[in-house]
Amino acid sequence: MKILGILNITEDSFSDGGKYLAPGAALAQARALMEGGADVLDLGAASSNPDAKTVAPDVEIARLAPVVAAWRKNAHTISIDSFSIEVQRWALEQDVGYLNDIQGFPEPALYPALAAARAKLIVMHSVQERGRATRVEIAPDQIFARVTAFFEARIAALTKAGVARDRLILDPGMGFFLGANPQASLTMLRRLAELKSAFGLPVLVSVSRKSFLRAMVGRPPASAGAASLAAELFAARQGADYIRTHDPAALKDALAVGKALDGRVLGA
Repeated sequence: MKILGILNITEDSFSDGGKYLAPGAALAQARALMEGGADVLDLGAASSNPDAKTVAPDVEIARLAPVVAAWRKNAHTISIDSFSIEVQRWALEQDVGYLNDIQGFPEPALYPALAAARAKLIVMHSVQERGRATRVEIAPDQIFARVTAFFEARIAALTKAGVARDRLILDPGMGFFLGANPQASLTMLRRLAELKSAFGLPVLVSVSRKSFLRAMVGRPPASAGAASLAAELFAARQGADYIRTHDPAALKDALAVGKALDGRVLGA
């Protein structure tokens, strides 16, 4: 299993907005995440939470560029988290290892560039379909069918356009991306193994500091580490291949203990 370390180079991310906006702070946190156990840096320069501001593509790129430049020799360990086509095209030109789209790559105009690139594509489902998360009410008993229908359609579109199937990673979305009801996220976590089996593709889970966990334990984002880790370990036991987290060190240590106790690697 691979760990993606979250680096928000933003001013209004729900968990750490503004903390790493300055290039020096972003680079220091990037090093800390990798030293803590991240296999991949997941860089985002425009927040996707419901209350975030719109960020122009050129501003996104300007925020991302210093870290990407510093990691150029290890570009395969970089993931760019953006739903802007302009930023995605720029990221592909940098030959990054991963492209992460909360909209799941809905724009056919980008497909030729995706097909020609080498990056793995993190195809995320969201009930909003386009843009940032919003507070949408979705019945939890409907969410699995919605997620699987989305992936069936999007995988078909991407592979028809020439994107190799083995480059795809599926992210069912969590928190507001599955709706305002916390039970929708819990339902998807419980059914991760079923989702993975349905498509035979690797699955990524991103629950770190999410609102549905914070609501369960009554904690603010900065104090939601224990709740996040519990959900991440559960996801690993369900077969998650990638986990995206704010705290790679805690997850890596917990996985190591789990391996020692179980005699197997979680997520394998």
